[in-house]
Amino acid sequence: MKSLFDIFRITWLALWAAMATLILAIPIIAAGLLGRTGNLAFSLSKLWAYTMLGVSFVSAQIVNKEKIQKGTSYIIISNHQSLFDILALVTTLGVQYRWFIKREVLKVPLFGYGLYASRNIFIDRSNTVKAIESINKGIKRLPKGVSVMVFAEGTRSPDGQIHEFKKGGFMVAVAHKMPILPVTVNGSRQVMPKGSLVFNPGKIQVVVGYPIDTSGYNIDTVDDLIRKTRNIIIENFVSEKQL
Repeated sequence: MKSLFDIFRITWLALWAAMATLILAIPIIAAGLLGRTGNLAFSLSKLWAYTMLGVSFVSAQIVNKEKIQKGTSYIIISNHQSLFDILALVTTLGVQYRWFIKREVLKVPLFGYGLYASRNIFIDRSNTVKAIESINKGIKRLPKGVSVMVFAEGTRSPDGQIHEFKKGGFMVAVAHKMPILPVTVNGSRQVMPKGSLVFNPGKIQVVVGYPIDTSGYNIDTVDDLIRKTRNIIIENFVSEKQL
């Protein structure tokens, strides 16, 4: 049973999320419709992320940011601990990127269209052929220097550990010869674990690993690429017991 303080925190965050969405949705959508790249819309979405971190009393910091080469389009591979991962990544990486997002999200009022205006790549997960077509078209349309973010585990970790990675993002990286940028998120599960809507003030750390050149990999060796990327992310991972 939730305490009154838990209910207050859930209500507080929900009200701020609704307010920030209502205030910023129109500027983000307008920026997306008027701009050709979606970059301005993405930049405006950072305001939403900064707001949500601020009202949650959560700080986010980045380590090894200098490893990111400006002007390079990456497939950014990250572990996934919490909904707050998204806020931390948007506000710290300092690069333009887009997401692979399931098409159903387009139905969410304002929020879905805001994501569309930012030129994210929407895929139909029920149809593999159409999903691949959408991904290939989306990658080809990416402006120079814009990356794609992928949570390789496919969902948030239920226990705080880093689980096996799915192949999707790696296959895209190999097919389009895009370098992989390994990124590790630490501390977000303490802020809001999977299955909870209650936030806890705290700190989130984003650690950037060295980029991985994918030009030497192919479909037959993609498992080696997955292992290499996952090992780098694990090396920079700090478990809950260590925090």
